[in-house]
Amino acid sequence: MPRFAHSTSTRRVFMMQVATAATAVLAVSEASAQAMVDEKDPQAVGLAYKADATKVDKAKNPKYAAGNNCANCALYQAKAGAAAGGCPLFAGKQVSAKAWCSAWAKKG
Repeated sequence: MPRFAHSTSTRRVFMMQVATAATAVLAVSEASAQAMVDEKDPQAVGLAYKADATKVDKAKNPKYAAGNNCANCALYQAKAGAAAGGCPLFAGKQVSAKAWCSAWAKKG
């Protein structure tokens, strides 16, 4: 076996291991980012978060107006048309684009 054949094989195996490890790290970080906010979460309760804005109690939340939802909130961090995205108020979790909370602010 030529001298370089073994080092090429070792390098190839190493590169495959690095690629596999990077993919695993990415998958874990994406999986943790996929967790959705639960309406019963203390932070969500404090902000009157509702996963479906059409179910907001207007008597308890006078700031709510029909049509307001996370997708058109200035705090919502997702691409247009995404079903869910990040919000700095709920670090590490995602909110539904159709959701609403009392911190809703018109997207400028």
